[in-house]
Amino acid sequence: MNSVAQDRQKAAVRSPPRIEVAIADQNPVVRAGLEALVARDGRFVVSGLHGSGRALLEALAKKPTEVVIIGWALPDMTGGEILARVRQEKWQTRVIVYTGERSSDVLRQAIKGGAWGFVSKSEEPQVLLEAVVAVARGRLSLPYVDIELLNHDPLEGLTSRERELLAALSNGWTNLQIASRIGISRNTVKYHLKNLYDKLGVSNRAMAVALHMSVTRANS
Repeated sequence: MNSVAQDRQKAAVRSPPRIEVAIADQNPVVRAGLEALVARDGRFVVSGLHGSGRALLEALAKKPTEVVIIGWALPDMTGGEILARVRQEKWQTRVIVYTGERSSDVLRQAIKGGAWGFVSKSEEPQVLLEAVVAVARGRLSLPYVDIELLNHDPLEGLTSRERELLAALSNGWTNLQIASRIGISRNTVKYHLKNLYDKLGVSNRAMAVALHMSVTRANS
């Protein structure tokens, strides 16, 4: 064996295998940015980019990837549904949730669903990369959280009117229907909904309904 081949063999022995990382996010710009970020780091190799939960799950069914970075809201399913499928199939895949969602309920669902990591999109990129390394080594990478907050019922502090509005949203009522059936103006409905969203830590009615349904299921 010549010296060049020997040097290559020694380098291969010294260098640990690169961590396989798959990425799933509904935003193509986010996917491209994450791919560039991960690929630039010599510790990782990108094994796949996916724009939907179904595409990711189909890829994992063929070949489970060591670490997966997912957005919480994909076009066809939530991060919670992906976590449930990974757990159900017993795939040797560790999931990191990378999200801009501010609701503590998303963190609660991710932890209960078996996520190995949880990183906010407001964090520096290096935080995500170090989370990937930690998770690949078998360590959880979760932000500091107040356990009491995670066990807290997010609907507990709502007024009776806010609970009434939340139930109406869950039934698919429009603002006009809510105003008509409850007997208040549309502007008053908007005012109450803004307060409701602020209390729940969500930004729109879809998120409010999803939170309401998750708490209802958890308490049933």
